[in-house]
Amino acid sequence: MPESSRETETEGRGRDRQQRDLETQRSRNVVSVISQLADDNLTLVRNISTGLAAAGVLVIARSIRVITKFRAAAEIPVRFIERNVRLRGKVHSITERGIEVEHVPIYLPLISPLLSKHRDVSTAPLVVHLAGVELTPEGKMWLQKNLVPPQTVWLQLISREDNTLHCLVSQSRQGSVWSYCMNEELLRLGLARRAPIAGVPPGSPLYWRLHKRLHRAEVKAEKKGLGLWKRESLWERVSKALRDNPLLRLMGRIFKRTRTE
Repeated sequence: MPESSRETETEGRGRDRQQRDLETQRSRNVVSVISQLADDNLTLVRNISTGLAAAGVLVIARSIRVITKFRAAAEIPVRFIERNVRLRGKVHSITERGIEVEHVPIYLPLISPLLSKHRDVSTAPLVVHLAGVELTPEGKMWLQKNLVPPQTVWLQLISREDNTLHCLVSQSRQGSVWSYCMNEELLRLGLARRAPIAGVPPGSPLYWRLHKRLHRAEVKAEKKGLGLWKRESLWERVSKALRDNPLLRLMGRIFKRTRTE
């Protein structure tokens, strides 16, 4: 009896071992089949991974609208205005309405064409005003000379009124990688005077930040006597005083009359 029991126990252990070996072999076979399938279709697997990655980028790009071309001020999301986002553009022309700029969005190969809503090649420029600046006639001439199509400019969005954008406009100096703000440059040269910052509540942090920047630029022109702050020389002041003196004007008329007689 004891020997029978040991034989029965040994047979049971043997069957369990065989079953485990069989399950292990099946698992290995499944792994081998999957590995072989992946190896045989490696290109397909890579294409699927690339497609998923592209789809993710597509969704993100569409959600933040970094590659959307804006053709009107109304198309720009409100959050772009609130965060004072910088947009890149090309100068189209300078008119009485303001600076007309064609928006140039970020271009992503393969993805940008998929998100483009406008398939035509027509351009619709944005109308841009220099925020916080009132140009003099000389300032308008300077702007036309220094903003020649199709120069690239950067527009820092400040506010929007109807179809007009009020921006800080920047461009790179010739032969330099550094850019300068044209709003401040016009004030520094005395070719413009400060004006109310349209669309920005007085007393807000943005208002005071812009006010300080523009005020510093205007003060520099005033101290140097540039542009509209130009001071007359002593000779110019004396000549003007003599021309405006009524007694001298009367004497001049009498002298002319006597010469004619």
